[in-house]
Amino acid sequence: MLYDSIGATDSEWAGKPYAEIREVADSDGSVLVVPVGSIEQHGHHLPVATDTILVDAVVHGGTEQAGADVPVLVTPTVWTGFSPHHLSFGGTLSLELDHLRAVLEDVALTGIQNGFDAVCFVNGHGGNAALVDAVVSTVGTETDAEVLGTTYFTLATDEVGALRDSEDGGMAHGGEYETSLMLHLRPDLVADAAKREGTLWDEHYEWSGGDLLDGGPVSVYRSFDEYSESGAIGAPELASAEKGARIYDAVTSELAALLVAIHEHNA
Repeated sequence: MLYDSIGATDSEWAGKPYAEIREVADSDGSVLVVPVGSIEQHGHHLPVATDTILVDAVVHGGTEQAGADVPVLVTPTVWTGFSPHHLSFGGTLSLELDHLRAVLEDVALTGIQNGFDAVCFVNGHGGNAALVDAVVSTVGTETDAEVLGTTYFTLATDEVGALRDSEDGGMAHGGEYETSLMLHLRPDLVADAAKREGTLWDEHYEWSGGDLLDGGPVSVYRSFDEYSESGAIGAPELASAEKGARIYDAVTSELAALLVAIHEHNA
């Protein structure tokens, strides 16, 4: 696992000899999971690796809950993504769109060559979502394996929505959702409460959605400094470790169900 303080699982590709990887891949209904994160500013209270840390943890939690009967391996997390809208704040590393697409395609296709029946991209950054959806198709046309993709915070939205204390817009970038997960998983990387400041999402077009739980049907490009002075959008002051644990359980449970379904469909 990329961040060993969370704890490695038996599904970790990088910790296995090649023969064990081939053995898992050759199992009926085997699934390869490719987590995709980012390195970008998350306000004054969260580390720039937040998206990478969280998607890495969610994926390993989901594979663990899927159980030993599901032959699944997780590649090392792709740690940077497409984040031009965060560059004005500093601290952000971003790949060009075509470069990230090529990385994801190459990782998936070379991984599949080991014999996997399916590959699932799991994304942890909103700016990657459209590209991940497109790569599902570009990889799918190059292989007989089944290819899927999801963004983890679009899972279990009803369950997570029932946990929130913020109004619409409070679970956006560096807000109540991500800060709660970080307080649960990596509290050592979260700044004290005095630095947990964010601005509620305020987009001119109501169709653009409210936050991570409500993406909306319309996309619009804006640099994030147009939304927030701190870089965070949402209500991080309402975050808690207890809430983060419940969000984590809900999301990893639904991801586990998805992985089981992929395995059963391809067995």
